Amino acid sequence: MAPEARANSPGLARLAFGVIALAWLLAPADVAAARHARSQKPSQPAPPVRHLPYPELELPFQINGGQYAPVAWSQIAGWSEDDHLAAYKAFRVSCRPIAAQQKPPADPKALGTSLRDPCRVAKGLELSDGVKAKAFFEEHFVPVRISRLGEGEGFVTGYYEPIVDGSRTENEVYKVPVYRRPSNLFVRGTTQGSVGLPNKGQVFRKIGRRKLVPYYNRAEIEDGAIADRGLEICFLKEQTDLLFSQIQGSARVSLDDGSTLRINYDAHNGYPYTAVGRILIERNIIPKDQMSMQKIREWMEQNPNEADELRRQNKSYVFFREVQLSDKDEAVGAQGVPLTPGRSIAVDKALHVYGTPFFIEGELPIESELSKTPFRRLMIAQDTGSAIVGPARADLYFGAGFDAGKVAGRLRHNARFVMLVPKGLDPGALGRKMPVPDPRPSEQIAKLFPQTDPSKNPAKPPPDVTAATSAKPAAPPPGAAPSQAPAVQAAVATPVPLPEPRPKVEAVSPQPRHLRRYRHRR
Repeated sequence: MAPEARANSPGLARLAFGVIALAWLLAPADVAAARHARSQKPSQPAPPVRHLPYPELELPFQINGGQYAPVAWSQIAGWSEDDHLAAYKAFRVSCRPIAAQQKPPADPKALGTSLRDPCRVAKGLELSDGVKAKAFFEEHFVPVRISRLGEGEGFVTGYYEPIVDGSRTENEVYKVPVYRRPSNLFVRGTTQGSVGLPNKGQVFRKIGRRKLVPYYNRAEIEDGAIADRGLEICFLKEQTDLLFSQIQGSARVSLDDGSTLRINYDAHNGYPYTAVGRILIERNIIPKDQMSMQKIREWMEQNPNEADELRRQNKSYVFFREVQLSDKDEAVGAQGVPLTPGRSIAVDKALHVYGTPFFIEGELPIESELSKTPFRRLMIAQDTGSAIVGPARADLYFGAGFDAGKVAGRLRHNARFVMLVPKGLDPGALGRKMPVPDPRPSEQIAKLFPQTDPSKNPAKPPPDVTAATSAKPAAPPPGAAPSQAPAVQAAVATPVPLPEPRPKVEAVSPQPRHLRRYRHRR
């Protein structure tokens, strides 16, 4: 049989090869038929994509730490009675640098660069009528009432430009130096050629090429830390004159030769500003309701020795630069434009954009210390200050001189703020595109799904059903009527036995295999 099998083996091989070849030939046809059959089945629509009910969208108008709400023009007290032409003229002054910008960098503030549109319109619009000026603001802006988060009102103070006596040279009368910015004063991100360094942040004193240390404080500078280095712009009579000039950020110095010198803020030494008036209130020297700059000056003149110690509590020190302005020109604000008395304000530049109109309404002591003069006026943001922080915080500019200083010095009052937002950035129109929450369920539906706080109401463990049902009911007392309620028996589920754990089998180390070599003999 073995020879016959070997003889038939080539035929069997040929037969198997033929079957395999036939299968390969038929396979593509079957696959094509299967694909055709699948294509003939009715296609079912894909399930709809379910979007989240509250997508994470960027808010259209956001001011850090502030709250705002749209308001109608008719709801602003005193809006129709204001001198809109005076406000329009101040607004056009701010529009000069804004309209001249071609491709300004992206501004992260809420208004961004939206003021360019109304500024470009105002640039070519000469108005001489208050009614038309009022129509301009109502046509290009929308009013938004703004305040600090959780508060209903803002806070205003006043500032002015002092007029002090001085001299170009030091003598027995004029001996308090006014310093320009030192060359060893260093602020990261700026150079010595920068005009007007930031009024906040860290300031260093450069030693050599690399070493940086905090700059001198007020006491060290007054004691002569930077004296005799050619930094003196001029000399004043009293340290109080210099202190108030530094607080206001600018001053007019009437020199002893009859000329006038104008100085403006240029840099500071990096220390936070400490209000000397607050210290006098805390020490019960001046009552809070009587505090003013005039009161501070009078106390310092009457107590010169204590005044030195009080002044040095404010470690902040301001350096000035000389500006080429005439006696008729107003001081220049941080925006780089001349200020307008009664229309310019200083705001928090970290939140607001220069040129923004604000309508401020309140009762302020304008006429006297105890008066409540109605103040309802459209103001333009053109300046800033280190103590001006917050969305509804402003410093009102009243001009130069002693009378302006008296009015500005007694302002520390609450007021209501309305910010004028360009219509291209209308927060009401943009807010209508934001998704709204789902409607609140009815009271009947809410009862079916009670909302509980797991941390406050921990879930109670379920009662032991087996133990409860296996216990015998208590016998009724003798004489008691049988209960008419039907007996309800709880279904007792048969406990499902847990599977037995698998036995632990210790691993057995494999025995080494011994391979034997066989030698085939031929």
